Amino acid sequence: MAVPKSKVSSARKNKRRSNVWKLNAPALMRCPKCGEFKAPHKVCAACGYYNGREVIKKDA
Repeated sequence: MAVPKSKVSSARKNKRRSNVWKLNAPALMRCPKCGEFKAPHKVCAACGYYNGREVIKKDA
């Protein structure tokens, strides 16, 4: 049978069990033009606007 060579310290054990490795939810903001949720500093996928200008032609 496998037997541990030495005791695992409580700090090492707690580091392993911590939730630090979990991902955070992505940041979202509302598009000022159409109100859809979008990632900040990205072109809105719904209307094609970024920073008040039309970057991508979208059919309304």
